[in-house]
Amino acid sequence: MKSEIHPTYQEKAIITCSCGNSFNTGSTIESLAIEVCSACHPFYTGKQKVIDIAGRVDKFKKRQEEAVALNEQLGKSKKKTAPKTSPKAEVIRISK
Repeated sequence: MKSEIHPTYQEKAIITCSCGNSFNTGSTIESLAIEVCSACHPFYTGKQKVIDIAGRVDKFKKRQEEAVALNEQLGKSKKKTAPKTSPKAEVIRISK
């Protein structure tokens, strides 16, 4: 192995979070500044928010119903038509 190509390992590197928490660890850098640590991360602190997706679906359905009602009042109801089908291809058999 080549000598002097590896960075020096710091046994007591200081990690400082933006919340003010600091702790020591081993690293090749003497001090690090981080934004989120286990003391302030919502997952670890138990302050995690749950997103209600059902509310979004209900809002969407309500808007759709209002749009249909408005179109009926204005006389612009959508006419449902049969889906377009492609013509069937003929099969030609060639005998030998």
